[in-house]
Amino acid sequence: MGSLFLIVLTLVGAFVDGWIRSKIDGDVFRDTRHATFAWADAMRPGYVPPTESIGHVDYVQLIDDQGRVVASNAAAAGKPPLTTVRPPPDDRILNLIEYPSWDDRSLLVTAMRLSPQASYLVWNGRPHYVYVGVEEPPGLAKHYLEIGIGVAVLFASAIATWATWVVVGRTLRPVKAISERMRVATASDLSLRVPTPPGDDEIAQLARNSNQYLERLEEAVTAQRRFASVASHELRSPVAALHAQLDEALTYPQEVDPHETMQTALRTTERFQAIIDDLLAYTRVKETRTSAAEPLDLSVLLQEETAALPSGTPVRLDATCHPTVLGSRVQLAGVLRNLLTNAQRHAASRVDVTAECTGEQAVVTVQDDGAGIAPEDRERVFEPFVRLEEGRRLDPGGGGLGLALSLETVNAHGGSLTIEDSPRGARFVFRLPVVNADREPARP
Repeated sequence: MGSLFLIVLTLVGAFVDGWIRSKIDGDVFRDTRHATFAWADAMRPGYVPPTESIGHVDYVQLIDDQGRVVASNAAAAGKPPLTTVRPPPDDRILNLIEYPSWDDRSLLVTAMRLSPQASYLVWNGRPHYVYVGVEEPPGLAKHYLEIGIGVAVLFASAIATWATWVVVGRTLRPVKAISERMRVATASDLSLRVPTPPGDDEIAQLARNSNQYLERLEEAVTAQRRFASVASHELRSPVAALHAQLDEALTYPQEVDPHETMQTALRTTERFQAIIDDLLAYTRVKETRTSAAEPLDLSVLLQEETAALPSGTPVRLDATCHPTVLGSRVQLAGVLRNLLTNAQRHAASRVDVTAECTGEQAVVTVQDDGAGIAPEDRERVFEPFVRLEEGRRLDPGGGGLGLALSLETVNAHGGSLTIEDSPRGARFVFRLPVVNADREPARP
């Protein structure tokens, strides 16, 4: 960064130096040209005006066509011509910078060729030249200007580098603190949060976004660990039972019926398969977005799933509209099937299902008249492998993943699945955003 400042400021300094030199030289040459014209205009045949009449200049010379000094002021007396340049007839006046051997400073010289008329009238047609010179100002001749600009450039570069170091250091200090805390948090303790600086600048927003990320990461990791723990526990029980059955059959081959042992082992492996299938489905829905989305008539899908239910507790469907939703037919059918099956299993005498359109949502309600779910358990039943006492009694072979899988599927479709208050039984309410809502009654 310091090198960049130095390069940029050096370029600026070079431009300023050139501009100042050009300005000073221009002012000096304007004075010498004015003096040259004034002296030449005052010349007459046989008369060369005194040099004092042309104003303040350092050197004045009149040169003939042989290069001899015809007239000069006191400062130029006895000195050779200020320059050997002879302006041509088509360019009678030139501005020059000369470095005479008899002066340690350069000269700004205006060389003028007298007009042909003046040469004819005054010197019988022989060309003459007027040289007017001014010593270059000391600040330019001794390079004091360059030295001053160089010092200023170095000083400004040092100040800019220091200021940048301070500002960048102050700016990056919170970033470094955030980076260190993120490293520690992701490596050891996800409950840590990064320090949030005051204000609403980009650094503060980065800190807040980092804390939100850590919070989501902590929730995801905690849920994953809890899920792995519960899954291990659920799988451990059938494994232990299968191990005990096989061990008993091998230890007491005369007392244990091998056919019965194999039947029991087969039922255990079937439960294994069901749990693993539910685990795969739950993980797939939770970690991936909804695939193969298509427009679906939710009322028609509900009628199909209701008609496919096994005989048992009657299910009454009342659909007041045909809401069209976007989603996966297989996944949404699985949600409806799970809700209807659970309601039919827990109902005492009937299950009521309604489908209606409310605003921009399709609302499906599944209501049974069974024992219901206590308010304190209404969120817990959506957690993986959570099974209430009545559920274990009515479905001993269940895996406890049905409602958890249904909730994740509905969430993936941008909807919601909740349990609401009801006079009797459990009331599951399933909401999805609609593409359009046809208010005509559903077909029976």
